[in-house]
This record gives sequence, structure tokens and C-alpha cells, in this order.
Amino acid sequence: METKIGILQLHNDADPKKNMLRLGEEIKDLAKRGAQLVVLQELHNSLYFCQTENVELFDLAEPIPGPSTDYFGQIAKDCGVVIVTSLFEKRAAGLYHNTAVVIEKDGSIAGKYRKMHIPDDPAYYEKFYFTPGDLGFHPINTSVGRLGVLVCWDQWYPEAARMMALQGAEILIYPTAIGYESSDSPEEQERQREAWTTVQRGHAVANGIPVVTVNRVGFEPDPSGQTKGIEFWGSSFVAGPQGELFYQACNNDEESLIVEVDLQHSEQVRRWWPFLRDRRIDAYNDILKRFID
Repeated sequence: METKIGILQLHNDADPKKNMLRLGEEIKDLAKRGAQLVVLQELHNSLYFCQTENVELFDLAEPIPGPSTDYFGQIAKDCGVVIVTSLFEKRAAGLYHNTAVVIEKDGSIAGKYRKMHIPDDPAYYEKFYFTPGDLGFHPINTSVGRLGVLVCWDQWYPEAARMMALQGAEILIYPTAIGYESSDSPEEQERQREAWTTVQRGHAVANGIPVVTVNRVGFEPDPSGQTKGIEFWGSSFVAGPQGELFYQACNNDEESLIVEVDLQHSEQVRRWWPFLRDRRIDAYNDILKRFID
């Protein structure tokens, strides 16, 4: 039996209330079209505020549970869908996380994941805002399956995907906000986007499970003027357990679509390619080191 997964690749507005209202309408539309699971992009309630370091922007953060989980929880309950959200979590004064929250179709919080790998690059000053996650890599049980939810920069790390797979994740899900540096050549921009797609398809293959990645799209200026802003490259996609692309969105416009995925097919793929059987777990101790001199 196939699971119908809805993805929303959208532009964002400076007004969080406007973003949330629009997301609500888009989720309802996907539910009417048959979606059982809806995946939203990273930090979907606002513009990508990490382009600058500004203490006033901590005001965007909220507790979990809180206003956003209440809002999306009601939509999940009304529509009977599971929703993967991505929120700026205020855990305490001066302590904040980049947190994915999975809402069950009855409106309850099924679980949350705090982003573990935090980047710190020009226009992506996330270490200023987010404390690294402390919940580890643990799948979240839902009515549509066991979801291995990770966030954006996590998608470059095979260890994160593997940890989720080893705990029974049936699918890997990556809410994302990534784009081009405008000063790079078109060729370099394309190499980066292709590398981003390729590494995640590799996680699907290595672990024998599907991958769903939802990225934002559109240009967002740098408020400080220090950079030329970010052109988010969209290209949201769903890949199968052999890395096959079921669908990839465009890189320059919004998309709302449903992709059907047979989660049971992973069982057969893992029988053909028994990577988990052949892992040399007796020989991997050095993976815990920063570097092997």
C-alpha cells in the first residue's frame, strides 16, 4: 500500500502570520487531494533570518508546545493528516533550537527532533541562534510510519541517516533551507545543487529507505547588505530506496504536490542489497574520532 506524501515548496514572506495562514490553506488543499503526510520546509514561519546576527530576531522563537504546534495541530486534526513542521524553539531565555515537530493526525505532538549539525557560514549564521540538538537521532512513530526526521545541514552527514535507519526509520525526511551564493558561477551553483541531491540519494541507497526533502524557493535579501542575499534553489524531491527519483521540483518556483511512496518496498530492496547484514560493526570504533592521524 502506497503512502501519499504532500510536499510544499514555497516562497516565504516577512510576516509570520501570513506565512502560517497560507501554509494552513495549502495543507488543507493537499489533504483534500489525498495526502496522508505533509512535509514543510525548514523554518517555514518566517524568512530565513540567519543571514545576519541580530539579537532582536530571537523574538521569533516560541515554546514547544506553543502557538505553532497548536495551530498546525488543529489543522492536522481537522484534515486527518500527519504534518512535519520546522520551528524556532525557545527552550528557555538564551537557549534556542532549530526543531522539527511531527504532528499526528489527531492533532497531538508525535515527537520532535532538534537539529544536531549547526552550520556557521556567511549568510548561514545558525550557530548564533541555535544550540545543537540534545535529543539524539531517534525516529518518530506515527500513523503513517516510523519517520526519521532530520533538518537541512544534517543531510550532508551519512552518520545521521544511518543512526535513524538502525533504529527502524522507514523514511528519511529533511525540511530544508539552502540556496545559491550569487557570486558563484552558474557552473559552481549547479555543482552544489547536484551534490546536495546526490548525497541524499546516497543515504536512500545506503540505508534502503526513501528520502523526502522539502526546500524553500525564491530570493531573500540580506538585511545587513553584507552579502547579495540567498536564492533558495527549491528542487525538493522524493527518492526511493535505490536512489531513484520519484519526483524533483523545479529550482525557481513554488510547487504543491503529492508523491506516492511504497514504504513496504524497502523490505525487498534490503533483501537484494543486504548492507545492514554486511556492516563490519566490529571495525568501526574509529568513527567516533574527529580525525584519524
